[in-house]
Amino acid sequence: MANDQAGSLDLYIALSRASQWVNAHADRDIKGNGLNRTEFGVLELLYHKGAQPIQQIGGKVLMSSGNITYVVDKLEDKRLVKRRASTEDRRLIFAEITDEGRAFIEEVFPKHADVIRKAVAGLTAEEQREASRLLKKLGKYAQEGFK
Repeated sequence: MANDQAGSLDLYIALSRASQWVNAHADRDIKGNGLNRTEFGVLELLYHKGAQPIQQIGGKVLMSSGNITYVVDKLEDKRLVKRRASTEDRRLIFAEITDEGRAFIEEVFPKHADVIRKAVAGLTAEEQREASRLLKKLGKYAQEGFK
């Protein structure tokens, strides 16, 4: 049992440190573009997935709905996102990327993806695929055990 526990703790520390450093690379790049990680995540979601109900964005970028309203406000102030009322349900408000937001993400996203590619280049392409597969398996198991 002690070896299992030590292995689990070692994995947890390695996973946390790897995540911390890869995120540091990503955050530095995002900050250099005048956004924070959450703003970038919301903008990237809207770019790749289209308009989204504001109430559902939080679950997709792992934030509370109250904070999402604030983030959408900030992105609106920067003219990267706009709100649009649903035509079917007046209670639903969608956030959607503006033309300015689309141009912005199209300019910065390729460089951002390259920053991440370089940050994870300590593993070969095959090792990256295997790590991704194993981490998804681990995440699903941990999520199921949390319920």
